[in-house]
Amino acid sequence: MTRAQVRRRLELAWWQYLAVALAPLLVFAWAFGGVQALIPILAMPMFIAGVASMFLSLPRFGAYKHGLIATQKALNSDDEPAAWIELARIRRLGMLFACLPAWVAALSVFVGLEAVPQILLAISSVVLLYLYRIPRQLG
Repeated sequence: MTRAQVRRRLELAWWQYLAVALAPLLVFAWAFGGVQALIPILAMPMFIAGVASMFLSLPRFGAYKHGLIATQKALNSDDEPAAWIELARIRRLGMLFACLPAWVAALSVFVGLEAVPQILLAISSVVLLYLYRIPRQLG
């Protein structure tokens, strides 16, 4: 597999994770947005949990940066395919953690969290996912 093909697959994976992050919130808000909140007292704790979940991705992002550096060093060597595979593995785990705020926002639909905090949590997931884009300088 060429470097361009690997980059294309990683770019496609990024778009897939963006959809996986935001789809539950959009579906739950559309399907259950008008329903009476189950436990409205949990709205603020859910928002706080969503904000706190952003910090779970910090160690994953550090590992991703180290993976990028290792991949950059392995370019044009025999270790390049293994470096790309390891980078994809690290990145996949990091992007899962980056999806957490949007998933908490999706669950908060059931406890009656307002739309603005839900949008803020969704935007935070988008920003965290943006950090996992493959830099143009790599490859």
